Amino acid sequence: MMAGNPMANAFRPMANVVAKHFRLNVTGEGERRIAHVTLNRPEKKNPLTFDSYAELRNLFRDFVYATDIKAVIISGEGGNFCSGGDVHEIIGPLTKMSMPELLAFTRMTGDLVKAIKTCPQPVIAAVDGICAGAGAMMALASDMRLGTPHAKTAFLFSRVGLAGADMGACALLPRVIGQGRAAELLLTGRLMTADEALAWGFFNALYEPAALNSAAQTLAETLAAGPNFAHSMTKTMLHQEWSMSIDMAIEAEAQAQAICMQTQDFHRAFHAFAAKQKPVFKGN
Repeated sequence: MMAGNPMANAFRPMANVVAKHFRLNVTGEGERRIAHVTLNRPEKKNPLTFDSYAELRNLFRDFVYATDIKAVIISGEGGNFCSGGDVHEIIGPLTKMSMPELLAFTRMTGDLVKAIKTCPQPVIAAVDGICAGAGAMMALASDMRLGTPHAKTAFLFSRVGLAGADMGACALLPRVIGQGRAAELLLTGRLMTADEALAWGFFNALYEPAALNSAAQTLAETLAAGPNFAHSMTKTMLHQEWSMSIDMAIEAEAQAQAICMQTQDFHRAFHAFAAKQKPVFKGN
């Protein structure tokens, strides 16, 4: 954010933010930092609680206003990504809630997906081991997913007597892996193997567990070093164009690209090309 900008107080760096219900650390320098969100309850395969759902939702909402975070990595500790909602801390209490309370909860979980989808930074899920239920939805909401051969992804809702229509699964999953495959996973609740996930487009790539975090870091660094404003525009268009006709999408992209052509990054890229040099983007 430029000095003297009257909107400067609406934005803030997030490098020093401390999380309570998961681990948040930031790597990199200046305004090209990468946020690492690590679910850290490995003894239970990193399940979510009411508090961690809410804090994750708020964190990804706050990324909209971060001046320094240019990419986000979500991962889990202990060889697993996330086992979903904690059976004792979430599932049990849900059986005793009223309808308004249940709706408030399901809206909160959906708001986490929306926050991941609409934050301007590219979000990478680094998935090892169990990736189930709400964990699978966090991975699905991410922009890119890297996995390991040991990753097991399952949308378990039907196995606890619920619809597969949860947190946007019926909208998001068919767009990633296809309608028939999505219907199978959502109706049966079966595990999707890593090989299936790669072949079906759920995973962008597979790495051995020891190399997963390094691969995610390298990808995040590549994205963070790119034209950040343009990246956020691409992410916005990928999200919004699902509900557009082709004509509407083409017009929306014409307007989006014209906006990007006014950025200094566009001019830097041209001058670097003319000088036969590699462009250095600054996100403006």
